[in-house]
Amino acid sequence: MAKFRRRTCIILSLFILFIFSLMMGLKILKPSTSTFGTPFGLDLFPELHQRNIHLGKKVDFKKSDTISMETNTKNLKAGGGTAKPSRVSELNLEELPPLNYFLHVFYYSWYGNPQFDGKYIHWNHPILEHWDPRIAKNYPQGSHSPPDDIGSSFYPELGSYSSRDPSVIETHMRQMHSASIGVLALSWYPPDSNDENGEATDYLVPTILDKAHKYNLKVTFHIEPYSNRDDQSMNKNVKYIIDKYGNHPAFYRYKTRTGHELPMFYVYDSYIMKPEKWANLLTTAGSQSVRNSPYDGLFIALLVEEKHKHDIVQSGFDGIYTYFATNGFTYGSSQQNWANLKSFCDKYNLIFIPSVGPGYIDTSIRPWNSLNTRNRINGKYYEVGLSAALQTHPSIISITSFNEWHEGTQIEKAVPRRTHNTVYLDYRPHKPSLYLELTRKWSDRFSKERMTYALDQQPPVL
Repeated sequence: MAKFRRRTCIILSLFILFIFSLMMGLKILKPSTSTFGTPFGLDLFPELHQRNIHLGKKVDFKKSDTISMETNTKNLKAGGGTAKPSRVSELNLEELPPLNYFLHVFYYSWYGNPQFDGKYIHWNHPILEHWDPRIAKNYPQGSHSPPDDIGSSFYPELGSYSSRDPSVIETHMRQMHSASIGVLALSWYPPDSNDENGEATDYLVPTILDKAHKYNLKVTFHIEPYSNRDDQSMNKNVKYIIDKYGNHPAFYRYKTRTGHELPMFYVYDSYIMKPEKWANLLTTAGSQSVRNSPYDGLFIALLVEEKHKHDIVQSGFDGIYTYFATNGFTYGSSQQNWANLKSFCDKYNLIFIPSVGPGYIDTSIRPWNSLNTRNRINGKYYEVGLSAALQTHPSIISITSFNEWHEGTQIEKAVPRRTHNTVYLDYRPHKPSLYLELTRKWSDRFSKERMTYALDQQPPVL
C-alpha cells in the first residue's frame, strides 16, 4: 500500500510539474500584457502562415466568424449601433509610443447609424454605375443595406459605427497614437456643404479636436471639392477654419525652413480649378490673396497627371501630395515617379508629400473597377510603399487612409465577418491591429531617417 501511495504521489507531482511547465511556456509565447499582435519577425516565414491557413481552415473560419459576430453585433439594436472596442485598444497614454508629427493620415468623419444619426450614412453607399451603359448592365445596382451589408470589402472592428459617437472618435485617436501617427488630415466640407452621399460634418470638428488633443494628436484639414469651390469661397473658408479652430491646441501648424509656423491645408482635386483662379488666392498679387496675412498657410495640391506640376507652380501652391493608394493608377500615385517629383519639388521649393496606402479595393461600390484593386499581401504592399516613400527623403509622408472603408484603404482595425451573402476580407493570419503595428514600425524608421537628412534643410543658426 505504501509503495502504491508513493507511486501515486510521484505521478501526481509529475502531472503538476507538467501543467506548471505548460502554463509558463504559454505565458512566454504569448505574454498577457502584450499590446500588439503577431511579431514582425513572423513575416519572414510566410510558409508558416500558409500552413496555418490551410490546416483546419473550415473549423477556424467558422469559429472566427462566430467570435466576430458576437463582438460586432451582440449589443446592437435592430436599428444598428456601434460595437465595443476590444481591450487591446484600451491602453494607458504613458504606454503609447512617441508621435511622429511628420506622418499624416487621411481621416473621414462621414459615417452614421440609426443609434446616433437616426439612419445609416455612408455604410449604405450606393453601387455606382459604370459610365458606359453596355458595361453597367453587367453589374448589380442599388445600395448596400447595413449592418450586414455595408459599402466596403472589409468589416470594421467597431461595426457600422457613427462618426458622432464620442467613444468611436476616442478609439480612433487611440489607434492613431498607438501607430505613432502625429497628424490626422480631416476630410472637410464647409458648414453648409457635404459630400453627395453624406451630411454636413463641420459640427464634429470641435469634438475631434478635443479628442485629438487628449492623445497629443494634431488636426489639419483636407479640403474637399465642395460645390462652387473657387478663389473667393476658399478665401472665406480658410478664414473660417483659422478663426474658429486656429486657437485650439490640437490645430496643426508646420514649422517652415524660415521658422514660420503655418497651418497646412490639403486640397483634394485641386486641378479642377484653373491656375489663374488659385493664383488669386495663393500669390501675393492675387485679388483674394491670403499671403503675408494672419490667414496665410501651406496649401498642398493634389498631383494626378504629370502636366499638373507646372500648373501647381503657377497657382502658387506650397507643395504636392499624391493621395491615391493604387500604385500605377495615376502619374502621381506611381511610386516609380516619386524620385522625379521630389526633384521637381526641390527645384521649385515645394513640399513633397508622397501618399502610401495598405492596398486598394473599391468593388463594393464600383464593382466594375477590379483593375485597380491592389492586394495587401499580408502587409507587404504597404511596406513596399512606405519604403519607396522613405527613399525620396520626404519632409512628410501621408497615409491613405485611416478609415476610407469604401475604397479598402483603411488601416483601422478590421475583423473577419461572414453574412448570408458576403464574406468580408480581413487581415488574417494577422490580428486586426496589423496595419497599426506596421505603421508604428515605419513611423519610427521615418523619424530616425528624417533626422539624418532634414538637418540639411534647416536654416543656418545665426
